[in-house]
Amino acid sequence: MKLGETFYIINNGDLRRKDNNIIITGTNGESKNLKVEVADEIYIFGEVNLNTKVLNFLSQNRIILHVFNYYGFYSGSYYPRETNVSGYLLVNQVRHYDNYEKRIVIARKILNASAHNIYRNLRYYNGRGVELEQFMSQIELLANTIDDGNSIEEIMGIEGNIRKIYYSSWNNIIKQNVEFDKRVKRPPDNMVNSLISFINSLVYTTTLSEIYKTQLNPTISYLHQPGTRRFSLSLDLSEIFKPLIADRMIFSMLNKNQITENDFDKDSNFLYLRENAKRKILAEYDNRLKNTIFHKELGRDVSYKYLIRLECYKLIKHLIGEKEYEAFKMWW
Repeated sequence: MKLGETFYIINNGDLRRKDNNIIITGTNGESKNLKVEVADEIYIFGEVNLNTKVLNFLSQNRIILHVFNYYGFYSGSYYPRETNVSGYLLVNQVRHYDNYEKRIVIARKILNASAHNIYRNLRYYNGRGVELEQFMSQIELLANTIDDGNSIEEIMGIEGNIRKIYYSSWNNIIKQNVEFDKRVKRPPDNMVNSLISFINSLVYTTTLSEIYKTQLNPTISYLHQPGTRRFSLSLDLSEIFKPLIADRMIFSMLNKNQITENDFDKDSNFLYLRENAKRKILAEYDNRLKNTIFHKELGRDVSYKYLIRLECYKLIKHLIGEKEYEAFKMWW
């Protein structure tokens, strides 16, 4: 299945509909056609003017618009009216949330997969001469207790401890001289935390876009508590893919010195990425999503991005009682 293109707008400008196309015109007068016929989603990082004519046209073409503020923090998404709906699936999706036993089964599977993928990252670098066995052993012990957790809060606590150990190993993996001791989100307090926040937001929005292409409702979730102003199912499923897509990308870019302290605004305590750094990260992220692996069940190569869609399909089959859900686990 062919996947649509993603367009990233970093410069300031105007987004306008022209005939049957969407045109971005920069402040320098240069214009680019965003090819509506192949567009999947549009990311806006600059200060861009647009009107309801554009939003209506995006809706007609089922294109999602993700907006980030000047500093690179995710602001929100314009999510077109759903056309791929199923009342039957919605009822079952709600029932699996409302029934705590059914809900915690899905939550455990998500966290088991997330812990497995974290462990795989450490095993990968341990096999390349980085001493990580102590961290791997601690994470393996904690991961084995997830299925014994009797509440969402308990297994989330286990996951939190796994991530603390995981993040404490990053100084061993990252070759640059960067002090990174723990995850700090609001606001990030160093360049690694800033990278994590930025790239995790990209994984979240990509997951949201893939959910949109299915009949799942993005506001009904199982691990994270559904809220009134967030697409919490995207938070659930992105937990599975952050180790594969975001974390490995961060390790690679830092270890190859593609991103350094010079790519951040030092006056803000490395909180804000410079424009050129955003370009490098977005180009790398786009390439990562296009990476392919041979899928054993399908018998063909699939992209990382399509793996997220497949995760949605697997969850649907579980919700309608067709096949028990097994969350994605790296096998390489």
